[in-house]
Amino acid sequence: MATTTPRMKITYATLSAQNEELQTAFDGALERARAELGRSYPMLIGAEERRGSEEFEDRSPIDRSVVVSRFPVGTRQDVRDAVAAARAAYPGWRDLGWRKRVEVMRRAADIISERQFEYAALMTLEVGKNRLESLGDVEETADLLRYYSDEMERNDGFVRPMGSLSAAERTRSVLKPHGVWAVISPFNFPMALAGGPSAGALIAGNSVVLKPSSDAPLMGWKFGEALRDAGLPAGVFNLVTGPGETVGAELEENPDIGGMVFTGSFEVGMKLYKSFTRDYPRPIIAEMGGKNPAIVTANADLDLAAEGVMRSAFGFDGQKCSANSRVYVDRAVSGEFVKKLVELTRAIAVGDPTERENWMGPVINERAVETFRQAVEEARRDGGTIAVGGEVLHDEASSRGYFPAPTVVTGLPTGHRLFRDELFVPLIVVGEVGSLDEALALSNETEYGLTAGIFSRDPEEIRRFLDAIQAGVVYVNRRAGATTGAWPGIQSGSRGGGRRAIRLVQRSASLRVHGRRPGGRLAGRGSGDPGRGHGRRGRAGARGGARARVRGRFRDR
Repeated sequence: MATTTPRMKITYATLSAQNEELQTAFDGALERARAELGRSYPMLIGAEERRGSEEFEDRSPIDRSVVVSRFPVGTRQDVRDAVAAARAAYPGWRDLGWRKRVEVMRRAADIISERQFEYAALMTLEVGKNRLESLGDVEETADLLRYYSDEMERNDGFVRPMGSLSAAERTRSVLKPHGVWAVISPFNFPMALAGGPSAGALIAGNSVVLKPSSDAPLMGWKFGEALRDAGLPAGVFNLVTGPGETVGAELEENPDIGGMVFTGSFEVGMKLYKSFTRDYPRPIIAEMGGKNPAIVTANADLDLAAEGVMRSAFGFDGQKCSANSRVYVDRAVSGEFVKKLVELTRAIAVGDPTERENWMGPVINERAVETFRQAVEEARRDGGTIAVGGEVLHDEASSRGYFPAPTVVTGLPTGHRLFRDELFVPLIVVGEVGSLDEALALSNETEYGLTAGIFSRDPEEIRRFLDAIQAGVVYVNRRAGATTGAWPGIQSGSRGGGRRAIRLVQRSASLRVHGRRPGGRLAGRGSGDPGRGHGRRGRAGARGGARARVRGRFRDR
């Protein structure tokens, strides 16, 4: 694939639509991406590129007549073969040592950055992100690889000397890989949430089987391409495409899977969380969405608040686990705030996101459109006011895709379902409150606890918010997004960017050696394991370091 050297450091906060060099580079990449449309891609199982007997079509939500790619409909046997390949490759990858693994992953990160425009153009076509969102997703993936590599290096492979009871013994605490990790990734960050979790597991010494979303399989495949071109050995990373009923179910049930990362819905995530550990402890990291609040106090800069809420609610159509989907605004300034928010929302350019002037593109599929329609109908039925939006666009340019209008709802009671349930569509509800205490109580009255934001110029209000809010990533007065914008190494929580993330894909062990001073492998190498220590055939190792981490759904109590 042709490569493009990045001209600037891209993050969600630094991207600008006014950068002509960036836009020109994207135009060229988009032309090359369109030449690739409709290709058939194989699954990656060991050293084999497996085609399968059936294919499914990956169609663009911008225009459903456009086939972005075709992928095999994987079977349970394909998953079993992928797990076997990963299991066979695991000892060699583990024994390579963390320094060599980091070298490979840093090369992969550089390749992804070099190809950021090509990958981003394909992403825009595949899932409907605008140009800047797609570029940010790709570069976030590269930075996740770099961040995890830096953390492994900063911690010297997670080997720590411990105390000794006598001069004749040496004891060390080490973190070791589990074995084979399954990664089930979503459509909304199709490279960052496929590549980030996979990279963390790989750097730690595990091997990986990835199941990407069937709405975005191409980005998972392109991540695997970058790993291959960086020199990752065959079988260390495997990719199987297909439905959750077969591919996902086999990953859930296969006894040789040592751990899992899942990003998706609460319903599926909780099912996996319960069943994956049914027979014996195995680590599972599950990020299952959010219903993220923003609070606007009477002391807020309302222009700042309106822009921050608009960007966070409608960026990528609200299809982010960190999207701002409910606002609690002080009654004294509610009317003025809603007026400003409506004006900004009405000005959003909605349309084909491959065109630079369009900021908001389509939702991912027909199910999302139906969710949007039902929410609007319910809001009207229950006495709410559609302050702006409320319709699905049907003009000539948008009729071939899925384009709901950005929508602001007011007038519903704060106990209404639309303040409670995650929708993943471009609709935000605004409720009035009489005090910051009331806003905090309503914000925390949720099963979710991913992100939250506040707009206030009062230091005491900000302090109270930071002390009381029950969310993993919080923002204060953020114009670029009231509840969105995490980046590797900048915020922890969302998408595994925190310092503890790489430790979650390893297991702890204590090594005590008596006699001569230990050396070589036993003394100095963490993130390695001379035993099997994973799956059903290594239960003792799995139990020794088993832990479960559930993100997004439960409050910090």
